Amino acid sequence: MKRLLITGAAGKLGSMCRQRLTHLAETMRLSSRSDMGEAAPHEEIVKCDLADGAAVDALVDGCDGIVHLGGQATESNWEVVRNANIDGMFNLYEAARKHGNPRIVYASTNHTIGFYRQTERIDAASPTRPDSLYGVSKVFGEALASMYHDKFGIETACVRIGSCFPQPTNHRMLSTWMSYDDFVRMIECIFRVPVLGCPIIYGASANDESWWDNSSVSYLGWHPQDNAETYRERLDDEMGKPDPDSPNSRFQGGQFTAAGIQES
Repeated sequence: MKRLLITGAAGKLGSMCRQRLTHLAETMRLSSRSDMGEAAPHEEIVKCDLADGAAVDALVDGCDGIVHLGGQATESNWEVVRNANIDGMFNLYEAARKHGNPRIVYASTNHTIGFYRQTERIDAASPTRPDSLYGVSKVFGEALASMYHDKFGIETACVRIGSCFPQPTNHRMLSTWMSYDDFVRMIECIFRVPVLGCPIIYGASANDESWWDNSSVSYLGWHPQDNAETYRERLDDEMGKPDPDSPNSRFQGGQFTAAGIQES
């Protein structure tokens, strides 16, 4: 690619991708509302609020691909969620439609299906069961991506990220964890495959206790290589066995299923 846009580039995953995706494009365009430091020679830094349609239009202009990590990344009140994840998504896809249909990696979330029990195994065809306003906004984003694919041909990988951290930090993550290495491998496959379409991908490593079936996206050639099971003994020693009646032990979305609605 000539130019790859990473939104949310000041965040945890955005910062990691800034360092590790440089081989995918000649120029990296980095966007966030927060400070991103100085630009390297191969970088362009653009401060942008996703709720600002004109700014997003200019941000997307000239980009061959987008890794969309920007937006509200946790639960919040509706105004915050709507501005970043509803209006912001619409602005991004309108800009993509006007500027050559770049291929998009969309950071969705496991909270789109959070009310499934941990005893259930689900796949991309399973109905959504969001556990929060944040989860609802990500369901909207998946639907928007699907419509822009069917109507305008914009290809998007909707990645329902589980828990992308250097290591799992609790027992629920023994099922949801995705290593940074496996996330990078996934993004490489998404931009390499000749025809992407608009698939739902569960973003998790090759965990022994996975709840998610990714067989529908085998055509991507993505083969996660890490496994959260290697951390079980350490978690048992540090935290003890989890309470079987807690939301973190019952529902795939964990504690998000127990939280109320935040008022503005």
